[in-house]
Amino acid sequence: YTILSKVHSDRNVYPSAGVLFVHVLEREYFKGEFPPYPKPGEISNDPITFNTNLMGYPDRPGWLRYIQRTPYSDGVLYGSPTVENVGKPTIIEITAYNRRTFETARHNLIINIMSAEDFPLPYQAEFFIRNMNVEEMLASEVLGDFLGAVKNVWQPERLNAINITSALDRGGRVPLPINDMKEGVYVMVGADVPFSSCLREVENPQNQLRCSQEMEPVITCDKKFRTQFHIDWCKISLVDNTKQVSTFQEVVRGEGILPDGGEYKPPSDTLKSRDYYSDFLITLAVPSAIALVLFLILAYIMCCRREGVEKRNMQTPDIQLVHHSAIQKSTKELRDMSKNREIAWPLSTLPVFHPVTGEIVPALHADSYDNTSMPLMQTQQNLPHQTQIPQQQSAGQY
Repeated sequence: YTILSKVHSDRNVYPSAGVLFVHVLEREYFKGEFPPYPKPGEISNDPITFNTNLMGYPDRPGWLRYIQRTPYSDGVLYGSPTVENVGKPTIIEITAYNRRTFETARHNLIINIMSAEDFPLPYQAEFFIRNMNVEEMLASEVLGDFLGAVKNVWQPERLNAINITSALDRGGRVPLPINDMKEGVYVMVGADVPFSSCLREVENPQNQLRCSQEMEPVITCDKKFRTQFHIDWCKISLVDNTKQVSTFQEVVRGEGILPDGGEYKPPSDTLKSRDYYSDFLITLAVPSAIALVLFLILAYIMCCRREGVEKRNMQTPDIQLVHHSAIQKSTKELRDMSKNREIAWPLSTLPVFHPVTGEIVPALHADSYDNTSMPLMQTQQNLPHQTQIPQQQSAGQY
């Protein structure tokens, strides 16, 4: 793998096809290019972000990825060049933005992809490391430790890091910020010797059953990785390119001469005139005539076929008509009686005789008076035209 720790303007790099390429964009280099320029010994910590794109295009090549977690961390370009781009210089425009002063600085990175003599390596294994993020794995010392552990388990003569992919690019979910959880990273390595017995243990039926039950398989060489790398052995992928059957089919090319289909006869320049009157009749006249006939039939049924009250009475039995007439007559009589009924007045409100004169005293209320609030009994003191009866006096006063 290739590690470039510095960034320079119009820098030429020479990665190999099929081998991991890593290019670090250091913020320290760009800090001195943004005015006002810092003095010697002065520390500036301006937020800086990077934008990378292929010259003349808005995005990067498909094999090249870029990551920068925060404006206060370095950016990283990484990926695995393809064989199709061998010999073609790839110019990457790198634009740095100072988020405090809004100043920009631009540099070009010229990538010259070289062909690797020992590539492709026939045996490739992809590991999923759960306790690492992609930018942590791209560090030279961390990646070197991982390759050293793989080499100790595999024992190959040549071992290369082919590609590194974040789990988020494979459809993984962003982890919760609990217990410093990591998103995970896939690391693909290639070697020139068959897989070791330790790596083959993941293919055992017992381990496959444990993986299907979401249990951790038993791998003897896991302890050589466990000190620094937590590998998910259920997601390991072993590819043996020596046993893959080629699906390429040889193309049988002909003589390049089309078969004789006869003489070509182009259409005539003059077109015959066509009468569209019959088409008009069929399209409009026929549906209109059918609609008119249906309208006349419906009108006859609705207007000329009405039975009427007399025909209905003729078809109704006499006893039913008598019952119906009696019900109507009784209903009418009850309604007339309900209109003429009167509410009887309470006895206390009827006319009474004067206790002395004998005259009839009228009712205490008018016809429109609300009798609901009037007491049932009236005292004699409240009666109008009432005279006082003389009281019997003692004999000594006459």
